[in-house]
Amino acid sequence: MSESIQNWMDDGIFEFSQNQYDRAIEYFQKVLEVDPKHFDATTSLAMAHYRLGNFPKAIEFGKVAESLSPNDPTVHTNLSLFFMRNGEKEKAEHHGLQAKISAWKSDHSEPASQPENPGNDALNLAQPKPQNIKIPPRFPDMPWKKS
Repeated sequence: MSESIQNWMDDGIFEFSQNQYDRAIEYFQKVLEVDPKHFDATTSLAMAHYRLGNFPKAIEFGKVAESLSPNDPTVHTNLSLFFMRNGEKEKAEHHGLQAKISAWKSDHSEPASQPENPGNDALNLAQPKPQNIKIPPRFPDMPWKKS
């Protein structure tokens, strides 16, 4: 990542944290001018528009983020929020469910091991055994609706 992109992201995040959403948007747009597929800038831009109450723009950039990372639970959670605030309940429910499904699918690997403490084994906590979870091959989009 180039230094200017990182600086713009840092400045945009700072402005966002200060509730200066218009200024944050300017920085995130600069990043996207250089790298149109920058995921973090896209999701941040969507959230800045959401905070300004511009829900259609938030949805627009949320959909771009979805195209960049279709299985990211956060993307679907954000889209659910954006659609709900825009008065589109069915789309909000769809993305809420997609967020849950994405989270279920995302990480079923073993938890990261704790750093070793060679001097005192009494301080190490017991670790649970990993469970083998079988994920169904396909989740329905809306399981509560009967075909």
